[in-house]
Amino acid sequence: MQMEADHVEKRNAAMKTVLLIISCALLSVGTCGGPLVMRLYFIHGGKRVWLSSWLETGGWPIIFIPIAMAYCYRRKTEGPSTKLFLMKLPLFTASAVIGVLTGLDDYLYAYGVARLPISTSALILASHLAFTALFAFILVKQKFTSFSINAIVLLTIGAVVLGLNTSSDRPEGESNKEYIAGFFMTVAAAALYGFVLPLIELTYKRAKQTITYALVLEVQLVMCLFATLFCTVGMLIDNDFKVIPREARKFDLGETRYYVVLVFSAILWQGFFLGAIGIIFCASSLLSGIVIASLIPVTQILAVIFYHEKFQAEKGVSLALYLWGFISYFYGERKHKKQKEKEKKMETEIAEKKKDTPETIQVPQQGTLATQQSQTLLGV
Repeated sequence: MQMEADHVEKRNAAMKTVLLIISCALLSVGTCGGPLVMRLYFIHGGKRVWLSSWLETGGWPIIFIPIAMAYCYRRKTEGPSTKLFLMKLPLFTASAVIGVLTGLDDYLYAYGVARLPISTSALILASHLAFTALFAFILVKQKFTSFSINAIVLLTIGAVVLGLNTSSDRPEGESNKEYIAGFFMTVAAAALYGFVLPLIELTYKRAKQTITYALVLEVQLVMCLFATLFCTVGMLIDNDFKVIPREARKFDLGETRYYVVLVFSAILWQGFFLGAIGIIFCASSLLSGIVIASLIPVTQILAVIFYHEKFQAEKGVSLALYLWGFISYFYGERKHKKQKEKEKKMETEIAEKKKDTPETIQVPQQGTLATQQSQTLLGV
């Protein structure tokens, strides 16, 4: 029985590792590709911020594909009585609330991307790691090492350095006021998403049902659905649905490519959210934030290559601080992991020695001796 239990545990750990790798790959593609395609829309004539925010979660029907695959897998093992959906009402309500917050975050981020170069907005967004760490400490009691604290401080300083000269890379035709507004909206987006990630992890921990990856997909579906509904209301108020056909005809790359850009944007962003929520399930919200932030150099390089964006000294200093912070964090995590493995090995060795060592003193005898001493002291 013990061997069978160990086998099941090893298999589950292996499956979780595979899911973690897939989630990291999805998050990498979404983190780098999502902002680039969104910026492409704005560069070539797109002006609808609510539409762009809607596209960040508008691809939620894609999630039905992995949900259906998970259902088929469960049906093979559980039989015809398998439920199509696992989510209960409390978890549904929590996911809906997080979804509304995600919709607000989508708008804040889209507003920033509309007014800032990708390389700048990416660096600002990296400050979400500091917010993620703070809220992870408050909400899920995340433990920190000196290395993780050092990384957070460096990332925060990097964001401050970037903000010292906010208007040096302002796009042509954009006022200083609009640029600054985009800067602070992106900071707000980073702070809000830094709160959302630990909130998702807290929801997993407080859920009154077993959290499986199939259930995680359902949580993602509900979150994206409510985020999309939130942005749909904004689109209706801003008359985006009426403007889309006219904007498509005037798009610099052509009407057909306009819709291609919108579709690819929705797909890439859905990969981002699936990757982020998958990493939280397999590891933690802090690791999800670390992976997002660690891709900033890649996003910056792609922005310089494809959009010929400027790379000033401030960005260089910020990038150096970010890289320093990431190296510090990963080095600390690796060192901490080795220390835990060493301690666990020592505990196992001590436990095995205790099993092999015969007991020379019997507990009852000690108790009898103690009773005799007490009787003597009492004069019995």
